[in-house]
Amino acid sequence: MELEKLLAADPDIMRILSTVRDLGLSDSWLAAGTLRNFIWNKLSHLPAFDETTDVDIVFFDRKVPYEKTKKIEAQLRQVYPTYNWELKNQKDMHGHSPHTLPYTSSRDAISKYPERCTAIGARLDEEGQLEVFLPYGLEDILNFVVRPTPHFKADKDRMALYQKRLAEKNWQAKWPQLKIEN
Repeated sequence: MELEKLLAADPDIMRILSTVRDLGLSDSWLAAGTLRNFIWNKLSHLPAFDETTDVDIVFFDRKVPYEKTKKIEAQLRQVYPTYNWELKNQKDMHGHSPHTLPYTSSRDAISKYPERCTAIGARLDEEGQLEVFLPYGLEDILNFVVRPTPHFKADKDRMALYQKRLAEKNWQAKWPQLKIEN
């Protein structure tokens, strides 16, 4: 599977990627569950873009306060109500992962997400070229494997959070072919 072609062929994904680029936020990406679910849906012959899935936009900018991030997110929800926007400045997000130092970039944050299959990002550059970031490759996503990233595997408190996420997300209800590693 050529991921770039798959993403470029989907009008919703391209509309979202264009919107993210046009926001002009530093180090911004469409990331995480939005892309993972998109791929799993395509491979499962489900509608490619699941509108119940959050549209996870990440960026990294030490100068943008939390309040401004929430304001931009509210504007996105107003202008594009079709999507459930989740905008997160990665400078603030390390606190959601136990014993984690502040992130240095969006790529650093994405590489430290709980699951390898969730560690994915895509964006359009100024020329409209698609860039994909896959710190653990595509293999886990393509094979419906859920396992912790090295960052999560290295700490018992992070692994407890990983286990909690698996229980809360209940991904196997939608994708029964998932193989989950604990």
